[in-house]
Amino acid sequence: MSTQPQPVPSRPRPSPAKRVLPPKPLAAGVVALTFTMLLYLVELVDVLLPAQLDLAGIHARSLAGLDGIAWAPVLHAGWEHLLANTVPVLVFAFLAMAGGIAQWVAVTATIWLVAGLGVWLTAPPGVVTVGASGLAFGWLAFLLVRGIFNRSAAQLVVAAVLLFGWGGMLWGILPGNPAISWQGHLFGALGGVLAAWVVARADRARAAKPPGTLRA
Repeated sequence: MSTQPQPVPSRPRPSPAKRVLPPKPLAAGVVALTFTMLLYLVELVDVLLPAQLDLAGIHARSLAGLDGIAWAPVLHAGWEHLLANTVPVLVFAFLAMAGGIAQWVAVTATIWLVAGLGVWLTAPPGVVTVGASGLAFGWLAFLLVRGIFNRSAAQLVVAAVLLFGWGGMLWGILPGNPAISWQGHLFGALGGVLAAWVVARADRARAAKPPGTLRA
């Protein structure tokens, strides 16, 4: 009986770093839709009670308002605000699951934290910041730059389509309407870029590992 190590034959499959769509589209769609429904449920509770949940958003440079980083993305200043965020949240959240739902959770957590801390540090005093637009900007930025870090032509094509269709959103990272948190947009986008870089490094590290061996 031979004990000579032999390479384990591998089946060709798309690299997670090269995918442009989620490997399980139905599951990804359910996750994106469930998260969006959660936003609507929270807003409905805020309207019906009324609970003034918006006051639990981010209060800049206030220790008492620091926990608003955890709640701000699921709170909105009315139905119009929520409706404006709905389609970007659904589309970008779904596409950002190309690396799998577990990776999406890590990417989303990174964006959530970076956007929240950025707002807490830089927003005007006396202003409460709420809304999922920081997440939307983060997912969009993640989708726009992941192809560069992954050197993926397919992902760059998707990025070009998104830039054509949604590129106007990027103006939201600049100061303008005082009622709109450009800080949340800017730091959300920075969080998305950071997440894309970290994911690409992790993918390259996994790809560099030597293949397993088979003993017969």
